This record gives sequence, structure tokens and C-alpha cells, in this order.
Amino acid sequence: MYVQVRMMDTGVSVTIPTSRTTVLKEFKKLVEKKFNIKPEIQRLFFAGKQLEDQYRLFDYSINVNDVIQLMVRVADAEINSPKESKVTISSKKDELTPSCSSTTSSIDDSEESKYFKVGDYVDVKDYTYGSWFISKLIKIKKDSCVVNKPNDPKSPVENDGLIYVAEILGSPEEPPIEVQLQEIRPHALDILSFENVKPNDRVLMNYNVDYPQERGYWYDVLVKQIKTNRRGCNVIGDVTVGLDNAVLKNCNLIFLDDIYRIKPYQLLSERTPEDDKIMQTEPVVMRAAALYCIKCKDNVNKSCKECGCRVCGGKDDEDKQLMCDECNHPYHMECLTPPLKETPRDDWYCPSCKNDENEIVKAGEKLKASKKKTPESMSTSKRDWGKGMACVGRTKKCNIVPSNHFGPIPGVEVGTAWLFRVQVSEAGIHRPPVGGIHGRDNQGAFSIVLSGGYEDDVDNGDVFLYTGSGGRDLSGNKRTALQSCDQELTRYNRALALNCNAKIDSEKGATAVDWKKGKPVRVVRNYKLRKHSKFAPEMGNRYDGIYKVIKYYPETGISGFTVWRFVLKRDDPTPAPWTAQGKKRIKQLGLKVIYPENYIETVANHDTKSKLPESKRKRTLQDADIEDNEQCKNNDQMNSSLKNEVSNCSEKKSKIRYKLEKEAETLIKADIANQKYWEDCKEFLEKGKKAFLDRVEEMFLCICCREIVFEPITTECSHNICKGCLRRSFNADVFQCPSCRAELGKSYSMNVNEKLAQTLLYLFPGYNLDR
Repeated sequence: MYVQVRMMDTGVSVTIPTSRTTVLKEFKKLVEKKFNIKPEIQRLFFAGKQLEDQYRLFDYSINVNDVIQLMVRVADAEINSPKESKVTISSKKDELTPSCSSTTSSIDDSEESKYFKVGDYVDVKDYTYGSWFISKLIKIKKDSCVVNKPNDPKSPVENDGLIYVAEILGSPEEPPIEVQLQEIRPHALDILSFENVKPNDRVLMNYNVDYPQERGYWYDVLVKQIKTNRRGCNVIGDVTVGLDNAVLKNCNLIFLDDIYRIKPYQLLSERTPEDDKIMQTEPVVMRAAALYCIKCKDNVNKSCKECGCRVCGGKDDEDKQLMCDECNHPYHMECLTPPLKETPRDDWYCPSCKNDENEIVKAGEKLKASKKKTPESMSTSKRDWGKGMACVGRTKKCNIVPSNHFGPIPGVEVGTAWLFRVQVSEAGIHRPPVGGIHGRDNQGAFSIVLSGGYEDDVDNGDVFLYTGSGGRDLSGNKRTALQSCDQELTRYNRALALNCNAKIDSEKGATAVDWKKGKPVRVVRNYKLRKHSKFAPEMGNRYDGIYKVIKYYPETGISGFTVWRFVLKRDDPTPAPWTAQGKKRIKQLGLKVIYPENYIETVANHDTKSKLPESKRKRTLQDADIEDNEQCKNNDQMNSSLKNEVSNCSEKKSKIRYKLEKEAETLIKADIANQKYWEDCKEFLEKGKKAFLDRVEEMFLCICCREIVFEPITTECSHNICKGCLRRSFNADVFQCPSCRAELGKSYSMNVNEKLAQTLLYLFPGYNLDR
């Protein structure tokens, strides 16, 4: 196992080989060798927790290739600087920089503005919502402590350096806000009829950013299109929101009763008495405001658990309601369990937000005792189990096909090899990281691994004799053991028997009527089989293609106990990896042993055991993963192969271009709606078939379910979503694109992009099963 340690300030990252059972105190010594930082000033963080010396990596659930953040603690001498220097600095600062309060008090009287004066009713852009509100100007001032914003190129006026203090009408509880000239303008009074609105007009309209079908706040809108049909009228336009003037393009605006013409800035010197009276008169009719609660439409008489009590939904007795300091939802004191009679003096949290104080690790306290069972707690063995790759579990998952998929995995070529079993599981070829058979006793077996674990196995390449599972005592976390009882045709053995094209017989076995019609089994050969078979790889785990079960039968094994034996024969059009044609094909495709991320760097920088005498050699990372009760005889051969692989990885690999089949090319060309995505994917053809399919999987991943889109719907905004995912979104009253939040509308027709569906099914056959 190995982890990454990254410096917080510089971002420098180093890979360190270690064990999950390593105590943090010892791990800091390994960090010291890499960064030359003493352990006493190291502060290590993972998942928001500071790592304490007395615990192990396992206690913090640190996995292979996880990143641990390193921060260097500042020495006490640097923190405690001399008092004289502090006094000198502060005194000089006081002499050079005047305080803001003195500056403000010296210009307490209102300043003169070119456009406005105190008492004017104006539109002000609020800092909280970034929309326009009717306000009254109560003061104009200068303040040297406020840094002027740069001039907005879209604003019709330049910033004058003044601060305009205004109070928002209808919100007496809100304090006055201070804005600059670009965020204030004359109050919009003139209402435009829908017939008079034209494209390219800039108007003030009501829009709800989160819920476009509901009333919202008032924003500037650049009209793009006017729509009139039997269903009604609406305006398509670009809405400017927020203080940074972000633009939401092509929004559907449905509230057309109040469309205001934006009033231009007017100099005070050009105002007429009539203009002055309009600016100084409070508006009689206020603009429609956004609903506080969309669920109950602000109906006071309707119970609502969104804006009322979260238990009973009542809105009465507001003086007896408590607001949660975390979620800000109200609760009646009598509705709580147990009820409260008095208002709490300290912070109060509702039942859903309150954390159990017994589970909180406070500053200075020790980490809570872990309830997780470790292999060392279940076994008397003194072996360090924490260095192996099998103990860390999968870091990726194959989503191309379901777990019960029979046959090849799209994109994985025959002859592909991985260094560790856990990588084979991540690729989807053989999902169990340890077990030899993957299957279900009511469906069949999907894959098996030949690793030479049973003495009765016989491997002849295209045909081999496979021994079933069971009959061994693996208690105490043993990986393997001697045969101690008879095997039965149950569980995984029965699953493999179901692949045979014959009626199941749990007593005598059976022979296939037509073996080629049996269910396919993916076969992986492990390097440990090399001591028994010349067809096994020299290192790692290699995918050798599809086999079929010819027959199965019980027999007394070498151990004297009954074992179930399965005869499997190769039925794959691709040449076997050990043949001359297979080796040539592997070379053409550029297939090499696949290493885990950052593993090459770890091995290259680590002292290999070949430097030590044979009697003092230590296990490598791969030895820890494959170690069993028997010592492997080919360790030296593996180490030399590993060394050659490490040196080869530093060389420049030749690029093997993958050429699309004619049928695939035709299907891709037919999918016109996604041509830009396919062009991006085609750039990966020169890196091989796997790189191309990985890119296709990434480009056509549904943002909702995080799997390849099934029954894909290509939206007008060029995003692809599963039909089922989009339907669930519409059932939740969210009528927007899940990717970009573009408005789709309630009446959006969910037409499946059949051309894209056919293309994906061709590239990933079987991906639509169980969907």
C-alpha cells in the first residue's frame, strides 16, 4: 500500500509506501525522510481531521493513494516576537493612517450629487439578491475607507466616488444599505404593454432564478424574442443578475403584467419642477414581490411545514416558536420531544441538526475507539496485513456493464494484464478481489481466476481442468488452506455448473449437449499459476478471453476428499495470448501490464530488495498482496520483470491508433446532435481503443445517475440525460436541464435520441441490461 503526502503551502506531493497498520508516530518518520521536516513540527490532516500520533492509518480509514495534507507548525520563537517592535509598528501606523471614524465624522453632512438628492425615490440594487428594489435616498456622503469599484462598461454613467445611503420600502426591519452610483438609478414608473415590447429593448421584469414558474425579484432584461401562441404569450430574453452582472441567456419570462421601461439618468440641473415632484413622491402602488414560501403561496391560513412549524405546520404563536441556529427552520416549543417551557439561553439546534455530543471529538480529546474489526483482531498471525493491495478495496467501479454481465467487457482486449487482482475487479473482468469464482447460483458464473490454488487443477491452454471452491477451513482470515472436507455443488460451484449446456445434476454431474451454446465465462490467469502451467503470465493477472463449460463431475482429489471438477474449453475469436498470433496482436495494440496510479513512482523511488542479501530481503508491495502459506518460488523472476517494467515505463510509448469499424463510423455520423462530442472522442483514437471508449464513457455520462446515458435525451442546450432521470426530475417539479439549468418547460417532449442510443449500444454491448 502507498499514500500521498502533500504540502499545504507549496503543493509538493510525494508518494510513500507504507502499511495501513502503521502508527502515525512511525509514519511521521517516513515523512521526515522525504521532506526533511522533524516529526514534532509536522501536522498531518486527512478528511478534515488532524492525525494523532497514537493511532494507525487504518483508524482514519486511509486507503491506497489517498492524499494526506502536511502543514508545518510555526516555531514558538517566530510567534512570540518582541513587544517593542509591535508597539513601534502600531504607533507608526497610527501616525500614517487616519481612522475611518474620524474621516466619516468630518464629512457628516450630505454631499452634492449630479443626479440625485436626499428624499428621491430610486431603484437600488440590493447586495443580498442582486436585484432592483424601490428605495428612498436618505443620505449622500463620501467615505475614504470605501474603495471605489471599477467602472462598469455597460453602465451609462461613471462612478462619482460618492456613497448613497437608502432604505428599502416595505422592509422597515432592514437596515439602510450603502451603494455607489452604478447601483442606483431613477425609479422606473412607466409600464409598457406587451404589444409595445420589441426585441433588443432593455426593460425591468420579474423573474425567479430558482423557480422560473413563480414570482421572483426584478431584474434587467434584454429582450431577444417575443412569442405568441395559443397557450399564451411570453418573452425570451437575457436576464442580468447579481452584483457582478452575470447574464442568464434565453430565459423564459412569463409575468407580463408589469413590464417597466428603465428610466435614464437625469442631471439635477435638467430637472423640471414636475420631474422633481415625481422623484420626491412615494409610489402609491408597489411592485409584486417574491413569495416567501412557494409551497403554500404565503397563505396564512394554510398549514405548511416549510414556513411554519416543522412538526405541526402551524404558523400561529410566533412568540413561542424557536428558530434552529443551523437550518433556520421554526419549531413550536410544545411540539418538541420533550416540550420546552422556556426559551434556551444558548444556541439551539433542531433534532435533525443536533449532533450527539458523545460522538464529537473536541479539541484536545482522543479519537473515539474504532468499532471496526481488523484482521489482526480476528487472527493470531503476526503478519503485517496492511501492506497488501487486496485489503484496501476498490477505488473505482465498472459502470459500463452490470455486475451480472455474461461475455466480454467492452473496451478490454484479450491479453490485457493488470499487476493486482483489485485492478481486475475495477475493470469489471472479475469483480471479487479475492474469490476465484464470480457468479450467482440462480444465474451462472460470469468469470473465474486460475491461480494454481488447488493441486487438482490441470492447465493445457485452450482446455483446462478447474477445481471448484470450498472444502477448506479459512477461519482466522486465512487466504488459503489444505483441503479438509468434501466439496458440494452449491453456491459458486452450482453457478459455474449452470454455464454448462446441460440439465443440472448435483450428484453425478453432466456433459454439455452442445458446449458452444453454454453461457460464456471470462477467464483470468494469475502469475502464481506459472509454477504449474507454461500458459500463465510471468507477472500480474491476464485476461485470456471467453471459455465454455464442457462438463463437470465429482471426483476424489489428491487430498483424499471429494472435489468438483469443471472442464472448460476456449471459445473466443481472438487469438490466445500465448500463441504467436496472440503475441503479435498484443504487441500491435501496445498492451503492457497496467499499474495502479502512482505505483511506478513508488517502486522507482523505493529501495528494491535486490540490493540486499537473499537472507535479508523484504517483501515488495506485490509480495504482500499475493502472500499465502506457501512461499512463491519465482520471486526473483518477478522482481527482475518488475524492474524491467519500471524502466520501460520511462521510455516513450509508441502510439497505436485505433480505427473505427465502418458500422461505428456510420452510427456516429448519423448522430448529428452530438457531433462536437464525437469529434472530441475521435481525438483519442490514436491512443488506442480503450482510451477512446474511456473518453466516450466520460462524455456521455448522465449527470444524475453517473452512468452511461440510457434511453438518452439530447436537450436543446446539447446535454444528454437518461429519460428516467429526467422524468424523475420533472416529477419533482424541476423543469430545467440538470446540467446547465436551462429552462425546458412542463410540456417538454422527452424524445429519445435513437441514433445516440444505437451508437452507445454498439460500442458498449450489454450496457443497457438491468437499467
